[in-house]
Amino acid sequence: MRLGIFVLSILVLINSSAMAFNSAGEGCGAGTCADCHSLSVPEAKEIFKNMNGEVVSTEFAEVPGLWKLGIQVQDKVLPAYVDFSKSYLISGNVIRLNDGKNLTEETYRKSNPVDVSSIPVDDALLLGNPDAENKIVVFTDPHCPYCKKLHAVMKEAVEKRSDLLFQIKLMPVKQSSLEVSKTIVCSQSMEQLEAAFEKKAVPKAECDSSAIDQTRAIAQSLGIKSTPTLVLPNGQIAPGYKNLERLFALIDQNRTVKTAQKKPDNRRSIALKLL
Repeated sequence: MRLGIFVLSILVLINSSAMAFNSAGEGCGAGTCADCHSLSVPEAKEIFKNMNGEVVSTEFAEVPGLWKLGIQVQDKVLPAYVDFSKSYLISGNVIRLNDGKNLTEETYRKSNPVDVSSIPVDDALLLGNPDAENKIVVFTDPHCPYCKKLHAVMKEAVEKRSDLLFQIKLMPVKQSSLEVSKTIVCSQSMEQLEAAFEKKAVPKAECDSSAIDQTRAIAQSLGIKSTPTLVLPNGQIAPGYKNLERLFALIDQNRTVKTAQKKPDNRRSIALKLL
């Protein structure tokens, strides 16, 4: 996954020796980076005062030797990086090689929760308590094996907790899933979704299934490209399969519903012109 707002990709291998710098001797290696380096928001604002955007946060990056900045551009907070000498600004994807995680994209998602109320759920299949405190939107594909695995975890989750409601929206990623998804949306049938997960035949759609196109358009505007993907109660996006422990942890960490922008998250249309 990539963020279109960035023009440079940086591949970084994080391991224990790199993180430590120098574990013995004098200087920064003898303690923590904070012992030798500091960068406040006011200082960063002054350094980058000629930049198109405003620095709103600073913190140590996971990558040794870099600060991570949050830069407000229009209604989005975009991540960027600056070295400890405060001489070089880096706008790009930082990818941790040992697990392939895009750290920049993860930061972007955390800094820019989506407006959950902007996602229509009239066509969603409901799993759990309709009056639940925690409502989670799930984008799924009936022919996606990881969606099938997550669905089983979701069923177990609602058996264990009554404060959960999963609102399942059909988003066919595979071409073979399109007609099946239309049928499931038309019938509003959880049984048919679960039959499709088991690769069983389902009848042909017999209604206006424009909801599928709407779901695809909304997902694209939110930067959702794969299934399964969860949208948590506070607007955080969590792509991929989660086991039960991880699912509960994500929900409990993202309970609070934040006031969010109602504009589509068209991240590809925002250019970070830094200098």
